[in-house]
Amino acid sequence: MNSVGWLQLLLLAAGLLIITKPLGIYLLKVLDPDQGGRTFLEPILGSVERLIYTICQVDRRRQQNWKQYAVAMLVFSAVGMLLTYGLLRLQDKLPLNPQNLPAVPDTLAFNTAASFTANTCWQSYGGEGTMSYFSQMVALASQNFMSSAVGLAVCAGLVRGIARRSSREIGNFWVDITRVCLYLFIPVCILYALYFVASGSPQNFHAYTAAGVVDQSAAASTTQPVVQNIVQGPIASLAAIKMFGVDGDGYVNANAAHPFENCSPLSDFIMVVAFLSVGFSLTYYLGRMVKNQRHGWACWAVIASLMFTSMIGLWYFEAQPNPRLAEMGISPLNANMEGKEVRFGIFRSAEFGAGTTAAGCGAVNSMHDSYTPMGGFIPLFNQHLGEIIPGGIGSGLCGFLVYVFVAVFIAGLMIGRTPEYLGKKIDAYDVKLAALYLLAPVFACLAFTGWAAISDWGIAGLNNNGPHGFSELLYAYTSASANNGSAFGGLTCTPANGDRHYNATMAIAILVGRYFQLVPILALAGALALKKPTPASAGSFPVTGFTFGLLVACVILIVGALNFLPSLALGPIVEHFIMRGSALTY
Repeated sequence: MNSVGWLQLLLLAAGLLIITKPLGIYLLKVLDPDQGGRTFLEPILGSVERLIYTICQVDRRRQQNWKQYAVAMLVFSAVGMLLTYGLLRLQDKLPLNPQNLPAVPDTLAFNTAASFTANTCWQSYGGEGTMSYFSQMVALASQNFMSSAVGLAVCAGLVRGIARRSSREIGNFWVDITRVCLYLFIPVCILYALYFVASGSPQNFHAYTAAGVVDQSAAASTTQPVVQNIVQGPIASLAAIKMFGVDGDGYVNANAAHPFENCSPLSDFIMVVAFLSVGFSLTYYLGRMVKNQRHGWACWAVIASLMFTSMIGLWYFEAQPNPRLAEMGISPLNANMEGKEVRFGIFRSAEFGAGTTAAGCGAVNSMHDSYTPMGGFIPLFNQHLGEIIPGGIGSGLCGFLVYVFVAVFIAGLMIGRTPEYLGKKIDAYDVKLAALYLLAPVFACLAFTGWAAISDWGIAGLNNNGPHGFSELLYAYTSASANNGSAFGGLTCTPANGDRHYNATMAIAILVGRYFQLVPILALAGALALKKPTPASAGSFPVTGFTFGLLVACVILIVGALNFLPSLALGPIVEHFIMRGSALTY
């Protein structure tokens, strides 16, 4: 842990702090123009927006209650999932397939369609050997836009529910996703893709390039020279939306560790800022909507404190030499470089690994399976907290606000007052919805992890045995149910006779972790919108300041620990003590 790493950490904090207000104001203009005014792009794209509404027969002035909003969201997601599944199954019959790749198998197509529709983007395949250019661009990248827009739209619905009084309406789903895609994702990703192209990322439809390798010694027993196929295709455009949209899927199997997706340490830094920027800026949007900007900054501070703590913790554990390697005579100076790209090193890998699991992005620039036991603990625990620091795009702030409601409820019990948040009473119905939100991913993760751990098909996919093997299973279903999409790196989801089990169970965990959370969020938005706020009094719990931040942070940590600590104890925690213990065999 050196001064260069600390400087980079400070640069990241400064970058996020600087971008929060302007992007937050822009999000207000995109999501709630009646509050924030028109965006600078509306004179250019306004006619396109109106044309979309005309074609789709959407009345932009018509508001929806939470049930109508939820039905629209579910129908939109279901249709998108079916279309994605169909395109993948017909891949061999569609254009832009210069590698002549076959159709994607049925269970893998189901898993992939569910994953990309739910903004998880878990990949049970290697992109360059499975997906055609058409599939990457149309079936998958389009879902990167749409699924991210869904999360941001639901978040806007919840914030409107908090801000409005005595209202049954929380917005219009069709208007929200249209404006998010048109005024936010498309313009930003065009600029971002151009940066990737300028940095060296391919953006073409060429067939893979066959290049002869320098060392032809492997060809001694054959008559053919040894060649390597170098991937080509529309990589830059997918990399742009996968980062800014907090999707995280890799065009290639190595994801952001590949130089075509992540060209340099500078692009690596920009990637981290990109997938964290919207999550942090939504706190400013929240403050403007509820007319309490100090509350927005208090939420920002809690999120930033937890995220940067996880980054520093992961950096610390990865900067420590593995004692088992030291016993073998390997120099401890390089710490734990196993599974890391030498261009990025320890700090950039730790910052990216903690950030991507805190933000719900799922992209990786190093293999988490190669982390030290406690290094692997931190990405797992970030996801167990509920993807809220800052979490997935839109869904992260929703989860954070659920924890705020729980914290306010606990505070009300402690002081003997009816819990309230920004003047609105938090009653039993609201707490039940919050409990459903918190328990859905717990069930999806732990139930399937337990099933896989005692099944032949689950054991067959492990790359390790013992506690590390259990961590591989736990990480996979954690990533699925938390809608993160990152992988530990050691689990094989296509073992003999086991691929159908893994793909099916993970798809179910993904769908439960997404929609059994979004629907309660919309129900909560509807309940809050109906309430009439009461004026703050001397007994009202403050939603700013140190006391508020400490209580919310403690509730987040305690709930996350209580739900998943037993499973973490069976995996990374016991593995850490085995690694450190001199009398035990690692």
